[in-house]
Amino acid sequence: MFIGVSVGNLLNINDLQLMARDRIVFAMANPVPEVNPEEARPFVRVLATGRSDLPNQVNNLLAFPGIFRGALDVRARSINEAMKLAAAHAIAEIIPEDHLGEDYIVPSVFDRKVVRMVARAVADAARQTGVARRRGQEN
Repeated sequence: MFIGVSVGNLLNINDLQLMARDRIVFAMANPVPEVNPEEARPFVRVLATGRSDLPNQVNNLLAFPGIFRGALDVRARSINEAMKLAAAHAIAEIIPEDHLGEDYIVPSVFDRKVVRMVARAVADAARQTGVARRRGQEN
């Protein structure tokens, strides 16, 4: 597995071929990913990028509206690690297991459930960790 958050064109096909079978590549540099997605596609099992024109777009838009909504709903004093992890878990649980596929491991930024589920998880985590100043709505 490769998770890149650095600079574009860092990897080439030879680098991918050195990896184990069923390669998973998260090439997140933007606007140019660490490896050219069109060239990498035949060599990887799962490919995620920050690009909106490809499947599995990882975008901070998946997290931030929901994190802020959940924190505001309970008037959280801070955003802590438990709240961030709750957001990540909520995003991961949006796609039902029977719908997961190599080109569908990350929900779309347009999926209406994303903000609601992330906000709920973040608010719950804020209450559980004692940073919530009010109970807020329990959705």
